[in-house]
Amino acid sequence: MISNERPSPFGRRPYQGQSQGYGQPKPQVLEDTLKSETIQIERKTFVLTLKENPRGRFLRITEDVGGRRDTIIIPSTGLEDFKKLVNEMVKASNEIPQKAQ
Repeated sequence: MISNERPSPFGRRPYQGQSQGYGQPKPQVLEDTLKSETIQIERKTFVLTLKENPRGRFLRITEDVGGRRDTIIIPSTGLEDFKKLVNEMVKASNEIPQKAQ
């Protein structure tokens, strides 16, 4: 018997994104799009979308590279701190010399 064919002592575990009710999708949350912008940087496409749902406002940043998508969500309560940190990174990028390749 191959080791990954043995039953787990912990029982069946849900796949990522599944809830405990196997095969049952998460309930759909209604979201309103307030603003959306797209930017192409080299081979990556970024979509920034400001949305709102019953829990509040948030910024969804989606990166698309050759059809593969990754997304992060920032609650609106953290946007000022996020902006401050991005500005610090831009400043550091401009001030720190690049290493020779």
